[in-house]
Amino acid sequence: MRLKGKNILLGITGGIAAYKAAILIRLLVKEGAEVKVVMTKLAKEFITPLTLATLSKNPILVDFFDPENGQWNSHVDLGTWADLYLIAPTTANTMGKMANAIADNLLVTSYLSAKCQVMLAPAMDLDMFQHPANLKNIETLKSYGNIVIEPESGELASGLEGKGRMAEPETILSNVVEFFTQKKNLNSKKILITAGPTFEPIDPVRFIGNYSTGKMGYAIAEELANQGAQVILVSGPTNLDIKSPQIKRINVHTAQEMYETSISKFPDCDAAIMTAAVADFSPKVRFEEKVKRGKDDLQIKLKPNRDIAAELGKIKKENQLLVGFALETNNETENAKKKINTKNLDFIVLNSLNDKGAGFGCDTNKISIIDNGSNKIDFELKSKHEVAVDIVDELIKRL
Repeated sequence: MRLKGKNILLGITGGIAAYKAAILIRLLVKEGAEVKVVMTKLAKEFITPLTLATLSKNPILVDFFDPENGQWNSHVDLGTWADLYLIAPTTANTMGKMANAIADNLLVTSYLSAKCQVMLAPAMDLDMFQHPANLKNIETLKSYGNIVIEPESGELASGLEGKGRMAEPETILSNVVEFFTQKKNLNSKKILITAGPTFEPIDPVRFIGNYSTGKMGYAIAEELANQGAQVILVSGPTNLDIKSPQIKRINVHTAQEMYETSISKFPDCDAAIMTAAVADFSPKVRFEEKVKRGKDDLQIKLKPNRDIAAELGKIKKENQLLVGFALETNNETENAKKKINTKNLDFIVLNSLNDKGAGFGCDTNKISIIDNGSNKIDFELKSKHEVAVDIVDELIKRL
């Protein structure tokens, strides 16, 4: 009963491999899991809801509401109920919708509302699987933090041989069990992380900011939570959402607000990771009314903001770790090493705007990790989720 007490939402999409969902449900229930099923309308052509309801001992959900009595099937409630959202099989069509937030059915809408880990088991013909558009969608979904169970190679429904058949139910079960039983390396640890930009107001409608989206910081926060940490995420303005309930998000706007929050929270933390792109300067005077355009040049005097990482470095205790970030355009390694010493960092994550696919707004990143002994590890271009894993692994080694 390795899954006793676990709530698993099983999504079934319209592929021939849907028939294997019956076996998968039996395996999950046998391990003690509570299973609810949401399926697409096309999936009903491959396996009946009656079969799945009998095996799961729960009603099967297909539509947003029951047309007979008007009962609403809340995708939000499903997303908060589940400890894991497993979609097996996952067709190319559904992955395309998931990657691009096309919420035209209950299954995808539940995905977009899920607060838990999402696990996918793709299934399709080999040509569909290998198509660049499909492979791009898979990488996008991985970058969002979804776990993808690689399809197997073999005979396909089309009669062709190759990669594309859904992993066997026993393999999927092993992945689910491993997810719930894996060692959490950061249990009992509390980690502070800053993310996103800061906005420094000029007047009520204008500000000084930068192009940071917060994607890297949020990916690290989710990976820290996956490893069992309690995470305090101090976030500048961003459109991103968090999924893990182990992440406490504190929203700030200015560098001063981020400084005050970080200083107050750091003493109770085991480590801090400073990914935020904090504005180096802010206007010396903020205009109370919107500044009107005139004939003369507008001059705005700027004052330097506090260096949050450096201030944390001053109060860091021996049992705490402090990790910095450096986004450089020239003399990258030399500048990063200077920051390690001046800010009392344990290691710094360096990326360069000269590297294609790295920096602001990208779903990928290319980093180097440099420690306070000047040791440097270079990594290849990866999704930001994979980069987050590399950074958290380095933190775990040192904690």
